[in-house]
Amino acid sequence: MLRILAAFTFFTRLPFWRLAEIPADAFKHIVCYWPLVGWLTAGLSVAVLYVSALVLPPSMALLLAFITRLLLTGGLHEDGLADFFDGLGGGKSREQTLAIMKDSHIGSYGVISLIAYFGLLYASLEHLPLTVAGSALLAGDPLAKGVAAMVINRLPYARKEEEAKNKTLYSRMHTSEFIFCCLAALLPLFWLPNAVYGLAILAPLVTFWTLTTWLKRRIQGYTGDCCGALFLLCELSFYVGISIIYTSTT
Repeated sequence: MLRILAAFTFFTRLPFWRLAEIPADAFKHIVCYWPLVGWLTAGLSVAVLYVSALVLPPSMALLLAFITRLLLTGGLHEDGLADFFDGLGGGKSREQTLAIMKDSHIGSYGVISLIAYFGLLYASLEHLPLTVAGSALLAGDPLAKGVAAMVINRLPYARKEEEAKNKTLYSRMHTSEFIFCCLAALLPLFWLPNAVYGLAILAPLVTFWTLTTWLKRRIQGYTGDCCGALFLLCELSFYVGISIIYTSTT
C-alpha cells in the first residue's frame, strides 16, 4: 500500500504524502503503479471535460481537460518530453545527450517538441464527439502509462543511481507487479464506446518499441525524462489511432 501511495505522491502534485510517512525504498517500486495513477489523472480530467462542456464549447472544454492534468502532474511528463528532445536532438554523443537531458534549461528542440505535441494532441481529439473523446482520454492515459512503464524491464538505467535527478533507481518489475501493471493499463479500454477502437492499442505498442530501440542505440538505456516522453508519445499515438479509426468508420 505504501508503494501505491508513493506512486501517487511522486507522479502527482496532490498532497498524498500527508497520509503516511513513505520510506525511500518504496519509490523504487512505483513504476508498475503508474497506470493506476492514470485512473486518477484521466478521471479528473474527463470530469472537467464533461462538466465544462455543459456551459462551454467542446473545444474549450477539451483544453480545460488538458490543463487539469497539467495542474495535477505539475507538467512532470511534459518537462521530460522537452528534455528528451533537447538531449536527443542536440547531443552528438551518449555523454553529451545525457548531459543536455539533465540540464534544466529548455532548448529549441524542447520548445518545438512541446508545440508539436500539444498541437497534435488537440487536433487528434477536437473533431471527435464528446463521448468518444472522453472515453479515449479515460483509456489512453492509463494505457500509455502502462506501456511506457515497461521501459524499466526492456532497458537498463542509462546513468548511475547517484546521478539520477530524483536520486532513485527504479527496480525491475516482478511477475506480480508486471501483471498488475498490465491489468491496470488495459481495464480502462472497456470505456471505449466501440470495440473497434481497441485496435488503436497497436499504435502505442509500435511507438514504444521504436523509441526504446532508438534509446538503446543512442544512450544504451533510459532516464526519467525518457519515461515521461515515452508516456506522452505513446498516449498521443493512441489518440491518433482513435482519430483514424473514427474518421474511417463514419
